[in-house]
Amino acid sequence: MMTTVSGVFTMADALGHQEKLLKDSDFDPSFSQLMDLTHVTTVELGTDDVQTVASRSVFSPHSRRAILAKTDLVFGLARMFEMLREGFSEKGIRVFRNLDDALEWVLAKNTAG
Repeated sequence: MMTTVSGVFTMADALGHQEKLLKDSDFDPSFSQLMDLTHVTTVELGTDDVQTVASRSVFSPHSRRAILAKTDLVFGLARMFEMLREGFSEKGIRVFRNLDDALEWVLAKNTAG
């Protein structure tokens, strides 16, 4: 699945997306995800917010999820999310700056992180 965030990225956006997925009857937690954050212009999320978002489980621990980031701030917050989810034994999240690398990783046939 593809998720794109643009403009101002807030805590309400992050939690709202999780809620929308959880309530969507077509959503399967085993889906892979490419989250494109390259069009985010302003981040209104702090480290406490990232911890809150990361504490909620939406995807399967075996899902492959690539987060695409352009700015250092977004990249750093995404890496923090990745590390926090690893603490919950979710090893399938990686952060990238290049779309081709992100797609190659998220679409890989094996699911080993």
